[in-house]
Amino acid sequence: MSPAASLPLSGRSFLCFVGADYEDLELWYPRLRLIEAGARCVVAGQESGMTYRGKHGYPCQAEIPIHGIQTTDWDGVICAGGWMPDRLRRDREVLRITRECAETGRLVAAICHGGWIPISAGVYRGVRVTGSPGIRDDLVNAGAIFEDAAVVVDRHFVSSRRPDDLPDFCRGILSVYGC
Repeated sequence: MSPAASLPLSGRSFLCFVGADYEDLELWYPRLRLIEAGARCVVAGQESGMTYRGKHGYPCQAEIPIHGIQTTDWDGVICAGGWMPDRLRRDREVLRITRECAETGRLVAAICHGGWIPISAGVYRGVRVTGSPGIRDDLVNAGAIFEDAAVVVDRHFVSSRRPDDLPDFCRGILSVYGC
């Protein structure tokens, strides 16, 4: 057996949304962890090839455009925080992708302010979640069941509060796939 075949997420593909002022660690840490576990993890932005700067200055180039993504090609989506989600949640395609992933049992993982995207997609009603204390009211008003925890896993929804929770966040994502 080849080493790649023994990786727990071999054959799975995930999207990571990117935009201006994304939280650097909240995009890169899960992306690299998923790749390490054998997954294909592609960065999607509003413009393919555009380089976006994180809140702390780290660059990230969008590999594919958000518009036109077919969710059947993906096992889920990662919504990093920063100020990026406040902009991306206004994009109908971002909301469609998130909604379709949620409705078909694909991973919807959000950390910190990344929860704004599933909120605006209307997929958190009755879902146990956590997030940045700054969006707690938004989560509750969207019908989510808020828990103050490092990670909350509710079926195919995974959420965390802040960069310090990233190890738990990634373990939560892996747990959705039995890893």
